[in-house]
Amino acid sequence: MQLRLVLLGGGNALGKALVRLGAEDDISFLAPRPEQGAWDAASLTSLMDEVRPDAVINLAYYYDWFQAGRVDPERFTPQERAVERLAQLCKHYDCILLHPSSYRVFDGVRATDYNETSECKPLSPRGQALLRMEQSVRALCSKHILLRFGWLLDDSPDSVLGRVLQRAQDHELLEMADDRRGNPTPVEDAARVILAILKQLDCAAPLWGTYHYGGQEAATALSVAEAILAEAKAWRPEISQTVVARAHASFEDAVIEPQHGVLDNRKITHTFGIKPRAWRTGLADLLDSYYRNV
Repeated sequence: MQLRLVLLGGGNALGKALVRLGAEDDISFLAPRPEQGAWDAASLTSLMDEVRPDAVINLAYYYDWFQAGRVDPERFTPQERAVERLAQLCKHYDCILLHPSSYRVFDGVRATDYNETSECKPLSPRGQALLRMEQSVRALCSKHILLRFGWLLDDSPDSVLGRVLQRAQDHELLEMADDRRGNPTPVEDAARVILAILKQLDCAAPLWGTYHYGGQEAATALSVAEAILAEAKAWRPEISQTVVARAHASFEDAVIEPQHGVLDNRKITHTFGIKPRAWRTGLADLLDSYYRNV
């Protein structure tokens, strides 16, 4: 690959998966860490002035955006400033910016899949911040890829998957909505998609814009939890298999979490040739990694 790649957030689950898959194709990333805390406008300016990469993959705030249960809305303010500055710097240095976003920019009231032209009406402070950051990237950096993901699943203990496994291991009551739907997407699959996009951009294909990706076969939160626990029996035979079904509206987070967050993958398939993979096929590797590191 000719592009000089900078990866912000190389230490999180998606960043590690991207580095691992890239190494298999002899693709390397410069994955610096901020000197203090998280990346901010000042540290990003110093980095870009020094490195001047061809492409930046921004996974700097992956946990807050994709795995945290609840996030203090105040955390998003400096993140928005940092993303705005990053977009300005990418524009200044004629650099590609690949920026992730989420199904949370939609309100989830429609039963059909959301495509890239669907109206954005985020319910939560997180979704609202993600939408504002999308708007900053579009306005400031013409060479951008905005990649909205479905329900990302990773192997970290404090992830969505990790919380399900821990509650079941402790035989705590596990309740999941049987009418809340989305696209489960293992991080290894998400990393595959990012890498495939970068390979085509390396060929100077000007395919800028917004794209959706989620694992094949939309599912309810209930069916995802049941599939995770069924697979987990191979590592923990004693783990509880009981998941209690409840309606989406009965959960406290119903006012901020889209009930229907299924994404339409057709544009990314038609543009990049990236076909969605069945999310269930990635569960075994995901759980193997989880139990080896827990």
